[in-house]
Amino acid sequence: MFKIPLFKAFEKDTWIKPFLKQYKRSLYLALFLGFMTFFCAGALMFVSGYLISRAASIPENILLIYIPIVLTRAFGIGRPVFRYIERLTSHNWVLRLTSTLRLKLYTVLEKDAIFFKRNFKIGDILGLLAEDINHIENLYLRTVFPTIIAWILYAFVVIGLGFYSLWFALVMALLLFVVVFVFPLYSVLLNGARQEKEKQLKNALYTDLTDNVMGVSDWIFSQRGTDYVTSYVANEQQLYDIQNELRKFNRIRNFLLQLYFGLIAISLILWTSQRFVGDHGGAANWIAAFVLSLFPLIDAFAVLPDAAQETNIYKDSLERLNGLAEKAEVSPTTLPEAAALDLRIKQVSFSYPNETKNVLDQLDLVIPQGEKMAILGRSGSGKSTLASLIRGDLTPTKGSVELAGIPTNQLGDSISDTIGVIQQTPYLFRTTILNNVRLGNEAASEAEVWDVLDRVGLKTLVEQLPEGLQTMVDEAGLRFSGGERHRMALARILLKDTPIVLLDEPTVGLDPITEQALIDTFFSQLSDKTVIWITHHLQGIDQMQRVIFIENGKLELSGSPQELFETSSRYRKLKSIDEGR
Repeated sequence: MFKIPLFKAFEKDTWIKPFLKQYKRSLYLALFLGFMTFFCAGALMFVSGYLISRAASIPENILLIYIPIVLTRAFGIGRPVFRYIERLTSHNWVLRLTSTLRLKLYTVLEKDAIFFKRNFKIGDILGLLAEDINHIENLYLRTVFPTIIAWILYAFVVIGLGFYSLWFALVMALLLFVVVFVFPLYSVLLNGARQEKEKQLKNALYTDLTDNVMGVSDWIFSQRGTDYVTSYVANEQQLYDIQNELRKFNRIRNFLLQLYFGLIAISLILWTSQRFVGDHGGAANWIAAFVLSLFPLIDAFAVLPDAAQETNIYKDSLERLNGLAEKAEVSPTTLPEAAALDLRIKQVSFSYPNETKNVLDQLDLVIPQGEKMAILGRSGSGKSTLASLIRGDLTPTKGSVELAGIPTNQLGDSISDTIGVIQQTPYLFRTTILNNVRLGNEAASEAEVWDVLDRVGLKTLVEQLPEGLQTMVDEAGLRFSGGERHRMALARILLKDTPIVLLDEPTVGLDPITEQALIDTFFSQLSDKTVIWITHHLQGIDQMQRVIFIENGKLELSGSPQELFETSSRYRKLKSIDEGR
């Protein structure tokens, strides 16, 4: 039985409903074959019970048991055949549906990729891609198909019994109503909330683990690795507690369900023993037939409680998929020409969906065009979220982040013409060096590419390669060192000539000598640009005009390196640690 919120999710659905009509013939065929599978299973036991009892009563004529023998063979063959064809049909239907959904999903993501991260962390994105389409697949295989087939069987059994006894058909309708509707509703009401909570905890753990693994260097540098492990273990224990409650409830419910099936079997025995009385073991013939036919039908009805309580998971997936399409429909704006490219962060607060704690809390900041600013803070302080807000990947919960008076989340793809980003691990594609550098400007000439390679200190290296600019780069650029990959990323930025450059911890994992050389190259080549440097390292910090500290989402310290060294004991301590003193 479906929970009402799932119906509400279907009412506004634009992902699933259009394909139900498109593939309706396969859907109807799968439901018919599923019904025939259980019909043959029940009929096989019915005829077998009659045949065994009739044969034991010494029939006067072999013809009295010949037809049951033939029917036993027919239903015995029909059950696995229908089951096999039903599996092929239903899985083919679902795979066709989900393959179309995946194509639609990737089309939406590719079309509006710049807007996608506004309302999701990286872990959320991976969860959407990895889980939600699979949940839609399970919605049909584990909930819709079994539920509809069980409803058809319910109607068939009641109508069939009505030919023998109207009053017992009504009794059986009431007994099976409890199995088909009451137990599933009971599971939804008592266990549905736990199952929804389980999924939320899984999503939170998946998101936190993904984001923190990617920022593991922050935890190590801030010496808070133990804090993260403790926090993660506590959240994981909460998930285990919920799962234990789910398992305990399911065990008790399944035990009660089996007892209830026993009650139905006893009712059939009592009814058949009174209803079918005759000579030559007539009562025994029908008692065995009716009672044995019940047991295959138990398999059809027993799955309904689990199917019903999982609807909360499917409802959430439907809402996330439909919400994705709504978020993607954004019309980007453009920056006014010759505008001063000042960044203004106005009373910005931000929290991720399903989280009450603000990652950033009323942050107020102005970054004039041409300023060199470093953002420091421990892992989880909000500096990476601030970078995403500046790039327009996220939308503030409150306040605004504006570039030349335009909110950055409204600039769309055009923001890449203004803000260039060098991340912790720049990616090089499996193509030539020339094509990798030209990602910054596809129209650039080879002379311009050589010029930027010279500026970043890679010209000699590339010249020494047998094929020069035409040298193929292996997947992810692993033939180059970390410092060389960062210089390649800088060459792209210089070729793009963006007025603002965001350095998102680009020196993580480099040795001190390579790190210092890379920092010198960055700031010598970006001297005429706005530079926003996110770092947990203070090496090279004296080259910045301003340094800010973000702590628990708030701006704690702000000033030039010299001012902070003179006025902040915390800054002096961090600098001493960083310098190894």
